[in-house]
Amino acid sequence: MSKRIHRLTHIQIISLGYLVMIAVGTLLLALPFASASGASVGFRTAFFTSTSASCVTGLILQPTAACWSIFGQAVILVLIQIGGLGFMTIAALFFIALNRRMGLRQRETMVESINLSRVDGIMKISRKILLGTLLFEGSGALLLSIRFIPLLGVGKGIWCSVFHSVSAFCNAGFDLMGDYGGVSSLMYFHSDPLVSGVVMLLIIVGGLGFIVWNDVSVHGFRLRRYSTHSKLVLAVTGVLVFGGALLFFFFEGNATGTDKSVPTRVLEALFSSVTARTAGFNTVSTASLSGASKLLTIVWMFIGGSPGSTAGGIKTTTLAVLILTAVAHTRGVKRPSAFGRSISGDAVRKSLSVFTINLSCALVSTLVICGTGNTGVVDTLFETVSAIGTVGMSTGLTGQLSPLSVYIIAILMFIGRVGSVSFSMALLEKRRRAPVSYPEGEIIVG
Repeated sequence: MSKRIHRLTHIQIISLGYLVMIAVGTLLLALPFASASGASVGFRTAFFTSTSASCVTGLILQPTAACWSIFGQAVILVLIQIGGLGFMTIAALFFIALNRRMGLRQRETMVESINLSRVDGIMKISRKILLGTLLFEGSGALLLSIRFIPLLGVGKGIWCSVFHSVSAFCNAGFDLMGDYGGVSSLMYFHSDPLVSGVVMLLIIVGGLGFIVWNDVSVHGFRLRRYSTHSKLVLAVTGVLVFGGALLFFFFEGNATGTDKSVPTRVLEALFSSVTARTAGFNTVSTASLSGASKLLTIVWMFIGGSPGSTAGGIKTTTLAVLILTAVAHTRGVKRPSAFGRSISGDAVRKSLSVFTINLSCALVSTLVICGTGNTGVVDTLFETVSAIGTVGMSTGLTGQLSPLSVYIIAILMFIGRVGSVSFSMALLEKRRRAPVSYPEGEIIVG
């Protein structure tokens, strides 16, 4: 067995790790005492929920608070935490706790799992990830408890504060607010600046990525010393958050924003812009969004967060590289650049691959689900993009899906978490490749 595992590539090991985690989660959630009713929820619901939690997505077949017991909710929370940080990060933390050294192969797999470029310093970065996670999730839980304890009582208030803090930081979107309307998410707090503000900050920080964290911890606010990657992530994130908020504010003026004060509308618009990028919470009814807002949400979900983070999607840097490549091409410049640095051909090729594969998966899945389940195109596309972007937002279609569609959505969530290119490579990659180079063929494009 160890020899077979040794033959696997790093990407295949990561994919296998997530599959094992999903399988264990399914077994635990299928137990009778994991259910609030005391009866097993069955394989399909357990499998779908385990996949959604492990892939930090948030799509559900049954309301989390009503369906699962405290044990079931705890299992979901652990899956979210491991899935958010990556199981290799958790493994590294065990090595640190046991004061043992990671082998070169484990370090290489670790680097692959969090999208770093080099092996050196990986254990130091792992410690920063652990401390940063504890700091942000702990602070978030403490602030959320200010609202949740008076509302829910001490015990339940503390539990909900911890659960929602972890879920928000890991960009998972699972919530325990079923007492306020089934799958109401955080709609009860739509005008509460504390809850909305804390959740938004956790989502943004979790979605920036560990590479950006490292730059911030080393260089502080001296932005000039940040890597090109971190500069690009921060720039694109700022444009998406505030640009999206502005668009949501205007699009929802005659939809969900009717008869609401301007401060409330601003808060809702900002939250909608932040959460659409892989978080999955909502403070306004997703089904009631205007057509323009639904389309904007689909685009934002498709983009997602940043590499090496708890978020999904094609990633902010992929979008930036594609736009910069198009701009460079139209200007007749051979190579795209950003912040005085040129962008490698490998980055451009990978960006094109990620964009093409994710878009193809979403469109093909939408076609299959619509063709077999007779569902609406917009709502189905919303669902498939939400799944592959590991977002978790839904217009209410998830619980109405056919058994086949449920498994299609589960596969999309897995692909989205592992990464579309990584998933393809896990299936097709071979450790040894023949050095074959074909002669060029002329193809006219554009």
